Amino acid sequence: MIEHVNYRELLRTHDLKVTEKRLSIIEYFSDLNKYVSPKEVYEHMNALYPGISYDTIYRNLYTMYEVNILEQSTFEGELHYTISCSDHHHHHFICEKCGLIKVVQYCPVEIWKDELEDVKINSHKIELYGLCTKCQKKAA
Repeated sequence: MIEHVNYRELLRTHDLKVTEKRLSIIEYFSDLNKYVSPKEVYEHMNALYPGISYDTIYRNLYTMYEVNILEQSTFEGELHYTISCSDHHHHHFICEKCGLIKVVQYCPVEIWKDELEDVKINSHKIELYGLCTKCQKKAA
């Protein structure tokens, strides 16, 4: 799901310092295939860097979102983040319980363009929400 990206270069391109903490955040996301909350990132980073502030984590998450290193979505009113996967056009199924991401290759926008004759669609983002197999079994 994640293409090879030179994150150091990407940070520099956006005039951001390449720090050990930023690289640790990126590495954490690169090892996941799901959305996580800022609190989860904070807990992970606080184990590596005791005393790191929640504000530092939140600022870095937002900054990395702004430069397309991370994607964000909202679950139950709270922002969650995952590593950006922009190597090709696709959409996501996201488990509402555990944040697992599954790629959906099909894109219905061409059909919608036919239905919406008098509009110009500039961009779109389609996310499907539900429960993954594992979470369905836990709920049963």
